Amino acid sequence: MTILKTYILFLSLCITSITSAFSFALKYDYVVAQDGSGNFKTVQEAINAVPDFRKKTTTIFIKNGVYKEKIILAGSKQKVYLIGEDVKKTILTYDDFAQKKNIFGEEKGTSGSSSFYSYADDFSAKNITFANSAGPVGQAVAMWVAGDRTAFVNCRFLGFQDTLYTYGRGSRQYYKDCYIEGTVDFIFGSSTALFDECEIFAKKGGYLTAASTPDTVKYGYIFLKCKITGNAPKESFYLGRPWRPYAKTVFIKSDLGRVIKAEGWDHWGKESNKQTAFYAEYKNKGEGAQLGKRVSWSHQLTEDQMKEYTIDKILSGWKPSED
Repeated sequence: MTILKTYILFLSLCITSITSAFSFALKYDYVVAQDGSGNFKTVQEAINAVPDFRKKTTTIFIKNGVYKEKIILAGSKQKVYLIGEDVKKTILTYDDFAQKKNIFGEEKGTSGSSSFYSYADDFSAKNITFANSAGPVGQAVAMWVAGDRTAFVNCRFLGFQDTLYTYGRGSRQYYKDCYIEGTVDFIFGSSTALFDECEIFAKKGGYLTAASTPDTVKYGYIFLKCKITGNAPKESFYLGRPWRPYAKTVFIKSDLGRVIKAEGWDHWGKESNKQTAFYAEYKNKGEGAQLGKRVSWSHQLTEDQMKEYTIDKILSGWKPSED
């Protein structure tokens, strides 16, 4: 009888294991695992396998590991959803940098330095670390985003100068519960990007943002209920400076740490930028929220002006999923 019970228990465990594995396989279209237990061993292989212009979402689960790959999500690979097993253990990284030479002996440049390129619309990622591991060697991009309706939830972006490049002109991007670190201009570009309850970690000294918002676009960078922290010295960081004349950046109900300079904003050495750039705040708090000492050409939003800063208006009706 004991042998029979043991056998039944063994069968039960086997069935449970098979059922669990089957359910896991059904939940995701592809699984990436370096140990060969998934469909692919690299993230790029999984992306390449996505049918071009598929109208349904393709879900790719990435098991823990450090994936050293220079990854390209082509424009035809739309509606791709990457899910990491653990945000701190699922790491996509590469070590290119702007002054590094390509095979022709030419400098790669800032755009050429990125670890991950996202050209496709409707791309989303959750629980993943995107990194550039080149170190403090100048411009070295971790994530380059051109596609529209791009969302990141609980992701980390690691680097130094130029960590996150919101490249796409007309692109709408949403960052929820993310961690972004860097030194100089480490969030930069022309896209409309909403950072919702994110942590922005300032290292050494520099500028959090360098927006290049087109003059025809109403919203640039919006930081909503974010926390600005860092190991940089006290008052060593500006909230932003205009990479292009019509840069727009707004911090709303955010906790600004001691690293933020009292004056808040910089005009990048060009007086005319003071008239064209739009830098504003609303009900920020913390040691870095020295609102009475801000540069005279920046703004403190009124209650009426705040009516224009709803998520629906910022993202022009797009409602990103947080799942």
